[in-house]
Amino acid sequence: MPWNKKWFQFAVLMILAFVWGSSFILMKIGLKSFSSEQAASIRIGSAFLVLLPYSIKNLKHLKKKDLKSLLIAGFIGSLVPAFLFTKAQTHIDSALAGMLNSLTPVFTFIIGLLFFKSTFKNAQLIGIILGLVGASGLITMGSGLQLDTFNSYALLIVLATTCYGVNINEVKARLTHLSGVQITSLSFFFIGPVAIFYLLTTDINQVTQSDGWYIHLGALALLGIMGTAIAMLVMNTLIRYASAVFASSVTYIIPIFAILWGVLDGESISLLHIVFMGVILTGVYMINRLKTKRD
Repeated sequence: MPWNKKWFQFAVLMILAFVWGSSFILMKIGLKSFSSEQAASIRIGSAFLVLLPYSIKNLKHLKKKDLKSLLIAGFIGSLVPAFLFTKAQTHIDSALAGMLNSLTPVFTFIIGLLFFKSTFKNAQLIGIILGLVGASGLITMGSGLQLDTFNSYALLIVLATTCYGVNINEVKARLTHLSGVQITSLSFFFIGPVAIFYLLTTDINQVTQSDGWYIHLGALALLGIMGTAIAMLVMNTLIRYASAVFASSVTYIIPIFAILWGVLDGESISLLHIVFMGVILTGVYMINRLKTKRD
């Protein structure tokens, strides 16, 4: 595939945006029968099972020097955010979750600056401020339309985007000698058994008593297979050929699909939501338009 071609990289971004933009509504569907912890475990567990043949095949490529980075990619890049997102969506709409997910490039840049020796321009620092201001506005809105509440559950998504920022920088800095398939399959080889073991400690029998639980299970399995396993394979491959900030810019487009799904599901989207999301994306643009020297 022409991974070095800019047009192909943008096409991949669009596909990833659709898949991940649909993830929030799939989580919402899954949470109708399953607890947030069960939903996250099913997501990671199903992705692990799909990737297992690749994991076994690529064990020969597992080197001691890569172990730390692969563990970071697995636990911080996938497992922890999965639990944070499902927990957050027990109290916030899927569209709002998609909007806040736009902070990923902001924290990708901040983490790169603090821990990976990235350089910066003044415009990029302004972009960080705009991103944080936009996020603060969305969080302060709570679940209503007035700026008089504080939704602490939204902070879980902020933490998840920080985790994504750590993961993107780690992969770009230390794992580019591995393919996207190798990075994803090997990192899930460590976190998949953890998720499945945790799921087995929960009360699954009670879940099967709820109406439509199998449909909700299917939504979470689809989320794990398409939104986690396959999407992460593609994302980690993209990071090898493009800059870390470019790869994280998939979040420009994710909110569009998240909002569309939310509207179709009857969620309330106000003008203020759009304004604050626009502030975040303006900040992301300012960060991304000036390439760092490290990239």
